[in-house]
Amino acid sequence: MEKKSNDATPLRPEGNRIINAPIVEMDLNKFIEQIRNEPTWQTSGHNSITIYKSDSLRIVIIGMHNQAILKTHQSHTYISVQVLEGNIQFVAENHSFSLSKGNMVALQPKIQHSVEAKSESFFLLTLATDINK
Repeated sequence: MEKKSNDATPLRPEGNRIINAPIVEMDLNKFIEQIRNEPTWQTSGHNSITIYKSDSLRIVIIGMHNQAILKTHQSHTYISVQVLEGNIQFVAENHSFSLSKGNMVALQPKIQHSVEAKSESFFLLTLATDINK
């Protein structure tokens, strides 16, 4: 397998971060700090960074300010959400979950869900990306 890295962008000029290789080490606290230090974090209700991306799996850290909302949406694939910091209200269909550090929820494909931060929060979103192959 060839290593894959992201390209530099105006918002992330350092670039060259490995996002796919046979083994990828990820410092979650470093990524959270990076999100907090980016201009987007100062001007938006949320910010995210993809920390792993392959044909079958994607891992994203999402940060949300207190009371920020990710409106109702769905994923075409399996997902899990694991809270790293803070507290979120996760609503899926007729179920509402108050999640804090160390709590997680997993969903089957095509389940409508939304997220509201009850405090400044960071969570790990993991997506299976090849279920239709």
